[in-house]
Amino acid sequence: MLNKALHTSVFRVLTLIFASALVAFSINRFVAPLHFYSGGLLGVCQVIRTLLVSKVGLDFGETDIAGILYLIANIPLLILAWRSMGRNFVAKLILCTVAQSLFMTLIPVPENSVIEDPLTACLVAGLLNGLGYGLMLTCGGSSGGMDTLWLYLSKKRGFAVGKTGILFNACLYLLCLLLFDKRIAIYSAIYSVFTNVFLDKVHQQNITTQALIMTKQDEPEIAGAIMKAIARGVTVWEGRGAYTGDDVHILCVCLSKYEIETLQNTVHAIDPHAFISVQEGVHTIGNFQRHLN
Repeated sequence: MLNKALHTSVFRVLTLIFASALVAFSINRFVAPLHFYSGGLLGVCQVIRTLLVSKVGLDFGETDIAGILYLIANIPLLILAWRSMGRNFVAKLILCTVAQSLFMTLIPVPENSVIEDPLTACLVAGLLNGLGYGLMLTCGGSSGGMDTLWLYLSKKRGFAVGKTGILFNACLYLLCLLLFDKRIAIYSAIYSVFTNVFLDKVHQQNITTQALIMTKQDEPEIAGAIMKAIARGVTVWEGRGAYTGDDVHILCVCLSKYEIETLQNTVHAIDPHAFISVQEGVHTIGNFQRHLN
């Protein structure tokens, strides 16, 4: 039911806005009062905000200008994405970036965190952040920041997105260690780890799945419908039922968990009696695209 709803444009947009608000809320109410820092470009903006307050002496009250700085810093990255990536993805990217920046600016940062224990605050904020970011990615959006640059470099130069992001965050938290103290750097790193762990749990597009479809119906029609519906390749071979001795067509498709319901509906619309076997967590090597929308 949820997957079906996430395929509608209006529900996707509403979910993207909700996810952006959830991320901003978890940051401003849980970790910002403890002076912990997110990873990526947002973390850099938070460090700059702290330096403006502590070193320059500016007072922004309960308003977190990290959201404004984040939006400004994203402008050249959004232009880069607009020129090199799919327009549908970039439109959702802009929506998430603007919404998150707006909510971070509007949601006040209290003097004390909602949860005062730092480890528990990192855990809860990481859970909420992972949920928010996972919903963004599941709906074909992204929160922007350095991820936009990593995706661009991966597409144009073959950079490893995950390793590049880890290296960048390691440098960021080393900077936190030098500018602040080891407690802030360590808890910020823990918070970032919790966020990524929960993100992977929520983001169904990260889960590679293999589906085997056994049918007696016209195989080219089903294969064509699958390729049109989810833009995945289909491998076909012939088989025979051991009990009935009937000839069957076996279609093999590698897809994301997010696309399973679409596959099922597509196949059963042609052959309601088709047997589908699904195996999650399949490791793929080669030309398997991570669909962004």
